[in-house]
Amino acid sequence: MAGAQVEEPLADAVRSALSAAIAFDAPPKPQFSAIEPRLAYLRWLGEMSERIKKNKSEAQTRLEFLETVWYESVRAGLEPALVLGLIQVESGFRKYAISVAGARGYMQVMPFWSRLIGDGQASRLFHMQTNLRFGCVILRHYLDIEKGDLYLALGRYNGSRGRPEYPNLVMGARKRWLMPGKT
Repeated sequence: MAGAQVEEPLADAVRSALSAAIAFDAPPKPQFSAIEPRLAYLRWLGEMSERIKKNKSEAQTRLEFLETVWYESVRAGLEPALVLGLIQVESGFRKYAISVAGARGYMQVMPFWSRLIGDGQASRLFHMQTNLRFGCVILRHYLDIEKGDLYLALGRYNGSRGRPEYPNLVMGARKRWLMPGKT
């Protein structure tokens, strides 16, 4: 589903902030100050693990993927269900997916981002944590540019801004990844 996302000029301050946001620290194991948030996280991991089993059959790989999705989503101020919906639409959960436009990995990150805010090595976009971090940071950047308008931010992420098909697909896929009782 990756569209022709456009490389836009970034102000130096924005480039610096985005570069700092993708620094390659491995996600830590989550720490919770109370038992209820920890239990909610563990329920989420268990539920999502069952739902994603057909896409990621190996238990350890599935757990590492979900832990990283959760961490990078929360780190960027995004809903994990939204990120999982975006991954479902963009790559079908394929780590080595490459679009016709050249976008790479789970979140279909365009290679120019590795030059703009990374170290210039686009091959690193196939590394799970790197791809998820870049994708979440970029989506957060677009949400900030679009003043919180998710529809426009998703269109910008995909390179299809103003057209409803892509945002509608992602928002539809998001529903599959919501915990029971969420909307």
